Amino acid sequence: MKPIWGRDMLLELKDIRVHYNKVEALKGISLGLGDGMIITLLGANGAGKTTTLNVISGLKSPTSGEIWYRGERMKYVPAHKRVKLGIAQVPEGRRVFPYMTVLENLKMGAYLQKDRREVNRSLEEIFSRFPRLKERQKQVSGSLSGGEQQLLAVARALMSKPKVLLMDEPTLGLAPIMAQEIAEMIQVINQMGISIILVEQNACMALTIAHTGYVLEIGNIVLMGEAKNLIENEHVRKSYLGE
Repeated sequence: MKPIWGRDMLLELKDIRVHYNKVEALKGISLGLGDGMIITLLGANGAGKTTTLNVISGLKSPTSGEIWYRGERMKYVPAHKRVKLGIAQVPEGRRVFPYMTVLENLKMGAYLQKDRREVNRSLEEIFSRFPRLKERQKQVSGSLSGGEQQLLAVARALMSKPKVLLMDEPTLGLAPIMAQEIAEMIQVINQMGISIILVEQNACMALTIAHTGYVLEIGNIVLMGEAKNLIENEHVRKSYLGE
């Protein structure tokens, strides 16, 4: 299925196929992320959602197909250079550095930034947006609650000054109140001018805050469209909204 190109495309995946040994995880998918958009990828475990994010960030090489970012082909661009170009990923399970402090984790997010003054400015901005992290900046990250670790993982990614933020299951395992806080944070980040690709097990929340949705099943995109329309789709409601 061809994606809906409604805006100037910041990021495009064209006919992406991915294999793990002989198993084909993505079977020729195409999608587009417009400037200032939030798109969400829905699907069951094993549908190919995380693989899609890893292809974009450079953690997994596609078997075939093309990735374009800001008009440049990304096929041979390694992961660390994609971060420098403005693509950051918040992995599933948070994956903070547990024996490092909050402040040290945040500085790791700016490891490609050589200007110390710019790093300090970024820290000030992060602390103004996430006062809870400022309060805990000297605390070892492994001692934070699950929700606080998720905030830290997102803030660490923002330290790289991304144009595109890839978020993999940001509310997984969190209490409903904290999950709602994360959802609100995603919208605030988008209002900062950052485009977002969101993989989220809470399909209702994801479709509520996203502009466009893609439904993946066994490596194929089977549905796509405006999120407000997908949330009314019978297949989506039965398969992903629990109705």
